[in-house]
Amino acid sequence: MTELPTISRPANGALAEAGCRTLEDVARYTAKELLALHGMGPKGIRILTEALTAAGLSFRDPDKIER
Repeated sequence: MTELPTISRPANGALAEAGCRTLEDVARYTAKELLALHGMGPKGIRILTEALTAAGLSFRDPDKIER
């Protein structure tokens, strides 16, 4: 499990509310879904994108249907 990067307190709170404790948790969401959370902004999404990419992960594909 990969730790979350350091981001703002409001963004960390938004991720905690969504149940995201690791980058693998973040990868279950689309960037748009996380951006809609109160406290998450474009900078937080950019930081998460960079961290996900470095870990070989990415946000969930918005066109992929979860089963």
